[in-house]
Amino acid sequence: MNTKTYFITGGAGFIGSSLAENLLKNGNKVVTIDNFCNFYNPKIKENNIKELIKNENFKLYKADIRDRQAIKKIFDENNIDITMHLAAMAGVRPSIENPILYQEVNCMGTQNILEEMKYHNVKNLVMASSSSVYGNCKEIPFKEDMIVDFAISPYAATKKANEVMTHVYHKLFDMNVIMLRFFTVYGPKQRPDLAINKFTRLMLENEEIPMFGDGTTSRDYTYIDDIVDGIKKACNYCMKNRDVYEILNLGNSSPVSLKEMINTIAKVLNVSPKIKQLPMQLGDVDRTYADICKAKKLIGYNSKTSFEDGIKNFVEWYKRNKTMYE
Repeated sequence: MNTKTYFITGGAGFIGSSLAENLLKNGNKVVTIDNFCNFYNPKIKENNIKELIKNENFKLYKADIRDRQAIKKIFDENNIDITMHLAAMAGVRPSIENPILYQEVNCMGTQNILEEMKYHNVKNLVMASSSSVYGNCKEIPFKEDMIVDFAISPYAATKKANEVMTHVYHKLFDMNVIMLRFFTVYGPKQRPDLAINKFTRLMLENEEIPMFGDGTTSRDYTYIDDIVDGIKKACNYCMKNRDVYEILNLGNSSPVSLKEMINTIAKVLNVSPKIKQLPMQLGDVDRTYADICKAKKLIGYNSKTSFEDGIKNFVEWYKRNKTMYE
């Protein structure tokens, strides 16, 4: 078996831990970094990796990507084949409240990763961008070649900046880069601040659901297993080709309205949701809708999980783990 050593930043988070679990099953070595910050309860991240740390091929560094020496140590101590940079301060609304932190983590932290990759001659990078970079683009579905210079949140701006800076390292230092624009990832281990997790908890507790706007805003919800498969396919493409710089959408290409999302969760839980309608939030976009033709053609990506099936899987997982979120 041709195994590799994968370096995952944000490796104890929702996507990172799901990806690490998948890679370990195939006999690969996984090196991770996570700072276990208090953006949400750190015990959730600890729970995400409690089984992974038993695996001899899994190595965890508790550190912050803003710490250049910590990043250097990881590259010094491990023979890394590819970096999967998922660590970031996430979320549109919190970025409006604390834009300096988002700049420090998402931009300077990424610069540290790129610099240590350069010095250690690690040539392959797959990195998380975001559908947020599209802002309120009028044309749908969203295509990778659209002009995305009109961000409406600091979070989106940092992700666009990441796409630009990684291109610099691609050109100057012969680095293979694939930037993946994730579209609203959900499923088991989803962060507690995200709507599907939050609404599931509120419905089970018979509490009101905050619905921002009239319920017609929509998101291209993408199931975690499909995202993990897309990341792995992007990694394989990176390591098998030369002179790679690509931006790819990873979505479901089937937007779901806010009302439909609430009703689907309610249906799976067999409850009647109590909805509290509130004004639209600053920085929120009206819709996201991925054109995934490029990802299909280039790396063979395809989303396979329907929204209702994904919600069923999430609810089953949540009921087993709900004490973590109470």
